[in-house]
Amino acid sequence: MSSPPIARRQLSAQMRQKRLDAGMTLDDAAEALEWSPTKISNIETGRSKYPAVSDIGLLLDTYRVKDPQEKDAILNLTRQARQRGWWNRYDDVITGAYTSLEAGATSLRLYEPQFIPGLLQVSDYTAAVSHATLIRDPDEVDRVVEARAERKKILDRTDPPPPDVWAIIDEHALRLLGASDRELHRRQVEHLAEMADAPNSVTLQVLPTSAGLHAGMGGPFVILDYDEAAATVFLETNTDGLYLDKAPEIDRYRRIFDRLVSKAMDPDDVAGYLRSLIA
Repeated sequence: MSSPPIARRQLSAQMRQKRLDAGMTLDDAAEALEWSPTKISNIETGRSKYPAVSDIGLLLDTYRVKDPQEKDAILNLTRQARQRGWWNRYDDVITGAYTSLEAGATSLRLYEPQFIPGLLQVSDYTAAVSHATLIRDPDEVDRVVEARAERKKILDRTDPPPPDVWAIIDEHALRLLGASDRELHRRQVEHLAEMADAPNSVTLQVLPTSAGLHAGMGGPFVILDYDEAAATVFLETNTDGLYLDKAPEIDRYRRIFDRLVSKAMDPDDVAGYLRSLIA
């Protein structure tokens, strides 16, 4: 069974293909059902988070999909797409679709120039970043910390296996923390060293300042890969982010990541380097 975000991506791709196979435009389908073209477009792009099973059934009839097994498979996919994940309990502090996409990914390739990546943060660091980014209400900070703790559980899951995470952190992010809170710096860096040493699914690199100008200067990004859906690149903003899914965009960020890998420290040297920072 696919996770809800992956099921929604699969459903979107299949519904668009069924329309094209029927030789219909968005306007044609909308006119046949007396819907707006936007409603059908939202299903095909995944913007419709909880597509109605009845709506998908009507679309399949309009597209003249006759095979009962094929129809049942698509309707079951719709039911999976409608399921709610744990992140829905934190919709007061989690904005956008990234967390749900992360939960379904099999591989994460990420670069962070200013922050410790969310999956590798200790709770006090999460709270400190919340304060620094203008979250002041103590209850809201606690909710952010709780939600982050839930996110990190994907690293310990067994079914499905945890995602393969390759994280490149800019040395500046480590120095920035050290200038803010020495004790928190020590705890966070020690946690990173433990993650780098442990037999887990995480590979960690540090991009040193001495690397000079580099391909990642455009800002942080995450490449999310899936077994059953196309890859996505996520570019974070203060409110949510941008989601890129066109092949040339994905290829460009893969090349950027490869360049960063070549300039960053060898993963085998990272734990020792991190511990030297707090020795």
